[in-house]
Order: sequence, then C-alpha cells, then structure tokens
Amino acid sequence: MAYGVFGEIRKVLAGIVLPVYGIVANAEPVTIAALGDSLTQGYGLMQQDGFVPQLQAWLTANGADAVMINAGVSGDTTAGGASRVAWTLTPDVDGMIVALGGNDLLRGIAPEVSRSNLDKILAASSQANVNVLLIGMQAPGNYGPEYKATFDAIYPDLAEQYGALYEQNFFAGIAGETSDPAEMQTYMQDDGIHPNPEGVQRIVEVIGPRVLDLIDRIGIAN
Repeated sequence: MAYGVFGEIRKVLAGIVLPVYGIVANAEPVTIAALGDSLTQGYGLMQQDGFVPQLQAWLTANGADAVMINAGVSGDTTAGGASRVAWTLTPDVDGMIVALGGNDLLRGIAPEVSRSNLDKILAASSQANVNVLLIGMQAPGNYGPEYKATFDAIYPDLAEQYGALYEQNFFAGIAGETSDPAEMQTYMQDDGIHPNPEGVQRIVEVIGPRVLDLIDRIGIAN
C-alpha cells in the first residue's frame, strides 16, 4: 500500500531480513484510525470505557497486533468527517473505520448530502490505498419511509462501490433483533443517544470481528 515515501520506507524496514544473525525484524502493528462523532469519541464516558479504548482492548485480547487512533469528534456530521479526512489519513494509518451519520439524522440533513460527504471520505481513502470498514446508521421512521429507505441505502451502496468492508448498524450489539427502544435503553446513557460502558462493550463484541477482517485485508494488501 502506498502512503507516501516515508510510509513505504517504514513498511520496507519493518520486514528487513538480517542475514548476519538470521533474524527477521518484526512487522510494526497495524494502525487503524476510527473516524467518527461522539459515539467514537466516547462522549459521557470515562476514557477507558469509550468505544476506541474498549475496541483496542478487545483486539489485543483476540491476538491482533493493532493500534487504534481515536479520530472521533463530538457533534461531527459527515461533512465534518469529509473536511478532516485528509489529515486523518497520515502515512502511518493502515486502515480506517468510518462511523458517521448519526448527527446528520439528528439534524434531518438530506440523504443526498450525507451520501456525497461519505463518498468524499471513501474516495480519499481509496486514493490513499487505505482499507475501510464502513459502519452504517439506520434512520428513524419519523422522517418518513422515503427518507429512511434513501438514507439506509447510502452505506451498503458506497461499501459496494468502493469495495469497503461493511457493518450494517453501529448499534447492532444492543439493538437486538427487534430494535426495541426499551431493550436498548438498558445499555444507553440517560440522554438515550449514547451507549453506557456495558452498551459499548456489546457494540464492540459485534464490530470487533469486522475489525479483525479489516486487519486481515490490510495484511493481504501489504
């Protein structure tokens, strides 16, 4: 994968064979940036209870040699993510989780606007040869069936277009089969929007295996 001259040098040196001692230098850990909003940033939680630290711990416990970067900004929309994706994709970044769209829904932003912003993010990732796990959001029904159908289709469509890995719903770990709000509330903070520590744990248990898939894909590409 091409991350610029310094990124290439780093990757080459990581696999240099040292013939004098018969040693192969260990590859550096995979670095994954989580580009998102308050759900990624860890709003309302102690640092260790947030999505990125819990995901980091889950990956380590499951034998993944990976380093997570928290690129979540509370209140961010897809437009905010598009505006800062270029400097998130540093030469050190091997993969990226994209989890944006919740604040677009809260503001009732037109689905075509959200799609355009997410398209920019995935295009920038593709240009940088960075593999992506795109995590979807499900629109509520109060905007009408047409809005919901149009918004919900954004994520699988773009994942297919760019060949990104795809997870349907950030809240899959706590939504249950029926997405019963009462069931979800057990795992939410008092605001009813952000997960509590146990909720984050359950979210990570669903998303974690998809991140392992992302790591595998990075290894194959390298």
